[in-house]
Amino acid sequence: MEPIGFIHSPFDEKFGIPRQPGLATVRAEVELVPPYASAEAVRGLDQCTHIWLVFLFSATADKGWSPTVRPPRLGGNQRVGVFATRSPFRPNPIGLSCVRLNAVKCDGDRVKLEVEGADLLNGTPILDIKPYLPYADSIPDAECALAPQVERLELPLRFSPEAEVACEHFSQALNQPLARQINEILQCDPRPAYKKGDEDRIYGISLYGLNIRFKISPSQIHVISMDRPTA
Repeated sequence: MEPIGFIHSPFDEKFGIPRQPGLATVRAEVELVPPYASAEAVRGLDQCTHIWLVFLFSATADKGWSPTVRPPRLGGNQRVGVFATRSPFRPNPIGLSCVRLNAVKCDGDRVKLEVEGADLLNGTPILDIKPYLPYADSIPDAECALAPQVERLELPLRFSPEAEVACEHFSQALNQPLARQINEILQCDPRPAYKKGDEDRIYGISLYGLNIRFKISPSQIHVISMDRPTA
């Protein structure tokens, strides 16, 4: 197999990316490459509100796999079979994400898909695109006891005065609802399970090239600073 395109997302690092698609309304762009960058190849796709992205876990593809893994969802201390999880460390490092399709743009030999809700690292190779079919893909009575529902912190998000000013500035510069997106991402709690008891520990995520530093206590999520690192 070879990539049909690559995704351009604001996630420059694995840390901080929501562990499932659709948990943050972050926008991204799938750019197809020749010979797949063809208006004919995406004809009719604009009639879909959602699509499946089949992709390669390129950042972990060379890390190997194990029959069992320790999902963060279970606190990182309980092992289950790799095929019972969505761990990126798989025999064949292939992933699947359902995303909202906002627009299909064709300009000569350039084809780009604007999507929302992707949980993919910037530059991730896309192997295939398929339409999401509600009548077949949505199963209301489906269950998974290992992950029965969305887990969110549901904590108030607080910005320091400096971070609030920076957030407003970068929101305008990037034309992105940064405060909302940061809230959605941090409510997913990117912290490693074994470090969640350390309330004073400061973490950092990279979003749109911005370094966002934060810490989480039982009562709130506190964004300490937000800046663009200098070279």
